[in-house]
Amino acid sequence: MTEATTSTPPSPPSGDRPARARSWWGWGWADAHPGDAECAELGALVPGTLARPLPVPRIADLGIGAPAVAPPGALAHLVTADPAARAARAAGKAYRDVIRALRRRPGRVPDLVARPARDQDVADLLEWAAERNVAVVPYGGGSSVTGGVEYRGDAHRAVLSLDLTALDRVLEVDATGRAARIQAGMYGPALEDALRPHGLTLRHFPQSFEFSTLGGWLATRAGGHYATGRTRIDAFTQSLRVVTPAGTSESWRLPSSGAGPSPDRLFLGSEGALGIITEAWMRLQERPRHKASAAVSFTDFGAALEAVRALAQSDLGPANCRLLDAGEAALAGASRDGSAVLVLGFESATAPVEDRLALAVGLARSHGGRTETPTGGGGAPDTAVDAWRSAFLRMPYLRDGLARMGAVVETFETAATWDRVPALIEDVRTEVAAAALRTTGHPPMVNCRLTHVYPDGAAPYFTVVAAGRPGNEVAVWDELKSVAAEVLHRHRATITHHHAVGRDHRPSYDRQRPEPFALALRATKRALDPAGVLNPGVLVDTP
Repeated sequence: MTEATTSTPPSPPSGDRPARARSWWGWGWADAHPGDAECAELGALVPGTLARPLPVPRIADLGIGAPAVAPPGALAHLVTADPAARAARAAGKAYRDVIRALRRRPGRVPDLVARPARDQDVADLLEWAAERNVAVVPYGGGSSVTGGVEYRGDAHRAVLSLDLTALDRVLEVDATGRAARIQAGMYGPALEDALRPHGLTLRHFPQSFEFSTLGGWLATRAGGHYATGRTRIDAFTQSLRVVTPAGTSESWRLPSSGAGPSPDRLFLGSEGALGIITEAWMRLQERPRHKASAAVSFTDFGAALEAVRALAQSDLGPANCRLLDAGEAALAGASRDGSAVLVLGFESATAPVEDRLALAVGLARSHGGRTETPTGGGGAPDTAVDAWRSAFLRMPYLRDGLARMGAVVETFETAATWDRVPALIEDVRTEVAAAALRTTGHPPMVNCRLTHVYPDGAAPYFTVVAAGRPGNEVAVWDELKSVAAEVLHRHRATITHHHAVGRDHRPSYDRQRPEPFALALRATKRALDPAGVLNPGVLVDTP
């Protein structure tokens, strides 16, 4: 085994050049947000929005007061009460978080922010929090879009945001077994930089990759960019180390085991409600050397769905198999003629992939698709593929620009079996659009794409763009999300495929899970967190 270390932050300084600043109120980098003029241009595309953009909020305008508690002297070096640090960790990056910040109503701002540097620091902070009735909200990159990193309520004396990004090293690399022991606070880019000299990759690239951490991926059972095969972080997890108020859990490294229920499965997706994931052994892969992609257009969305199902049930295994409906394709600039677009991609570390791409394209054509020139292997650039890639990375910034114009702009995802997918998509489009028109008086845009596909089903991902009501934008979105949740429940589609439960999805999660499992989960919460301080309100009620 070898050791590889890195402490690369998400915005490293270079010489005398200052570090690039993250936006405290919106997505990503502060300097990447649209300016006022671009915001106004975006708002002109959505009837019913504001005449001018809301001003970028200032932390000084939030009126952040003194913390309700002070840490003991032995932990003081780990903790800050700086208003900027507290404001930046008051919420995640969902639309409702962004618009609340723009309206200077961010919710409960944490009293303190702690950055532990080792497991013992985490254990000591949890012990202190339990003694003082201080809620502990774990925080990685802060990219939650379901209310997973904020505190709601008043049952606790104070709130501590537990920022894990000082745990930012690759501790060991097992090149023989292609695995690495990685601390939970590593951001995606730093993690991949540390693995690159070994010719290895975790190959997990969510849209939030640049602004999210390994621990966040594990705690939320995150889905990555890849559309088939090992799409979730679960498949890459070999073992976990978790610090809980009841002790530290560390599972064995094993390729597989049938020894009872898996301890790792208990903590994957637990969102910090049962313990704090501090490190993990993760399965790695060789870095891909062969890539090829193509776009296939469809005039009939139903035929496109059939093509995608055929691809998912084949043994071709595309890395990317994204189907954009006509509205989503137009929004991404991938189509200008009202067609749906299927973005296909293949990659391999060992062999060329052009033959597999050709077979996939042929299968799509047999369902009525038409193609442009594939990329890779000397092919000309595919404008639809390039447009989609560019829009994929830029879209969160445009969402925030529209939010400044008072628009309601958000996404949500789900998953269902193939027999339910067509009707599910149609009902979501119809019923959410009707609710938006009824609520705002303006017709909305409701688009859909498939982000992940499986032999037995798919994950539809919806984009909603609508006018808001000035000052009540959160209420408009909550109404639309409530309608969408009812449609999902009616079709027995999950409330979330890869964005976690958080606090926003709790009502639907409570309806989705079997009651005997809920009893076991509540008992586990009581056993591991008897004081009820770990991320209260997430997954289960705090005892």
